[in-house]
Amino acid sequence: MNIIVAPHPDDEIIGCYKILMIPEKIMIIYDGETPAFRREEAMKLKDTFNLYGFNQIFLKSIPTSLMSEENVFYFPDPIYETHPLHRQWGMLGESLARSKMNVIFYTINKQTPYIHELNNIQVTEKEELLNKVYPDQKSLWEYEKKYILFEGYCKWIF
Repeated sequence: MNIIVAPHPDDEIIGCYKILMIPEKIMIIYDGETPAFRREEAMKLKDTFNLYGFNQIFLKSIPTSLMSEENVFYFPDPIYETHPLHRQWGMLGESLARSKMNVIFYTINKQTPYIHELNNIQVTEKEELLNKVYPDQKSLWEYEKKYILFEGYCKWIF
């Protein structure tokens, strides 16, 4: 199962759009202190996918029941991401990676060496999905195209 850790609702699409498009079981873990109105927005994503094996939960940590080497965790990059909550969750991801869990870090920071541009179709589809699920946040990617144009993934080796 792919487990995406999204500190904020919309991070799962902004940072892991390509992962969401893979037809596998997906769980998204959002920060447990997410306000109620943002939780409601996030839950629209499940309606969009309407897939078996698509789950969303709001927690302050990763449940031990998910700690399996078969699961792939996607965490915000603790080095290149600049938001404090992204770094906090990223440090948890680093800790799990150091304990031999399968962790991949994601980023949308254009200064990250492993970031790449999405193709035109992906950009269009990503923006449409963001607008559908998070219309109240539209001004974020409408004026800051980095949120829809780029993604990046990195696996650390210890």
